[in-house]
Amino acid sequence: ISIQTRLNHQIRAQQLRVIDEDGQQLGVLSKKEALELANEKGLDLIEVSPNADPPVAKIVDWGKYNYQRTKQLQKQKRTSKASELKQM
Repeated sequence: ISIQTRLNHQIRAQQLRVIDEDGQQLGVLSKKEALELANEKGLDLIEVSPNADPPVAKIVDWGKYNYQRTKQLQKQKRTSKASELKQM
């Protein structure tokens, strides 16, 4: 997960559509402004959708985001295995 997800200074795009921790859109900001906002709140800037134009980044706690993402992937893996067994 961490290999695919860029955070903080690993983000390459100079302009980002930023979403805060409450899900509110803050608009299109420069990478520097977005990083400053994240640092003020004591959180991380995580690139959620790198293929969008401009890329979407979220201001959230990395540990919490990583935990939720891992749980989501595990749940998807369980459901896909169950459907494979039914087909056999």
